[in-house]
Amino acid sequence: MFNKKWKHLGLMFVIAPTLVIAACGTEEESSEDTNGEVNYGEEMGYKITGIEPGAGVVAASEAATEEYENLEGWEIVTSSSGAMATALGEAIDNEEPIIVTGWSPHWKFQKYDLKYLEDPKGVFGDAETIKTMARKGLEEEKPEAYKIIDQFEWESADIESIMLEVSDGADVEEATAAWVEDNADRVAVWTDGTEEVDGTEITLAYVEWDTEVASTNVVGKVLENQGFDVTLTPLDNAVMWQAVSEGQADAMVAAWLPGTHASQLETYGDDLVDLGVNLEGAKIGFVVPEYMDIDSIEDLTSAE
Repeated sequence: MFNKKWKHLGLMFVIAPTLVIAACGTEEESSEDTNGEVNYGEEMGYKITGIEPGAGVVAASEAATEEYENLEGWEIVTSSSGAMATALGEAIDNEEPIIVTGWSPHWKFQKYDLKYLEDPKGVFGDAETIKTMARKGLEEEKPEAYKIIDQFEWESADIESIMLEVSDGADVEEATAAWVEDNADRVAVWTDGTEEVDGTEITLAYVEWDTEVASTNVVGKVLENQGFDVTLTPLDNAVMWQAVSEGQADAMVAAWLPGTHASQLETYGDDLVDLGVNLEGAKIGFVVPEYMDIDSIEDLTSAE
């Protein structure tokens, strides 16, 4: 089993309050604008359901409210990733309108019929990648771990299958262990050219997003099977980058670039070893249920 206890990192971090932001209640008749179209903004109180303060998708969302004139008066309400998912599920169950700060890969795209709102101004940027970062000196001190982490690479369908199982109630360690066992050929590529060790300690830092919980647990399980004593340490975004850059954690497989973690890369990038992309095609933006009759951010109306 993984050592899930906290290591003394000597770092402070902030855990966002787990507030559940419910969508507005259903009215007998939908609010309509002067053109007879549904005014979703009025129904939602001109609020967009966000995740943790400081997350890149939240910063981009706040920038969108400044960039798009039709989002004047809108508010990004921050909470947590779990609270966002709960609010989304409740809104869909009641067929109510909701806009969330979304990203993929994420299990919600497997479970619900969702769509990204088009972003004509490009505020959310192009598709992102998830990269692996290691502390300096790891290759020399723990070459077997370094090589496995360096060779780790998979696809959205892989990670989303684990995320959906966990969201449906499966234990994350059991779900990731089952995936590792069922995908021995893929794992063999990651461990190619390495030898087993006897209890060498390795610490992986991660942010508690569903994607990173899944990916970090998978890598942790592979390392454990190779004989490592693995510690998985959840941290706030900035603290995760700081911990690896200062050598208080060995690596992370959770760097969203070029947009989401741009500020962290600028601050800590010179003190990290970039091992490249472990997942292609990540994306962030405003996400809505498919039943909402809008396709673009520009279809929304400003608060009056």
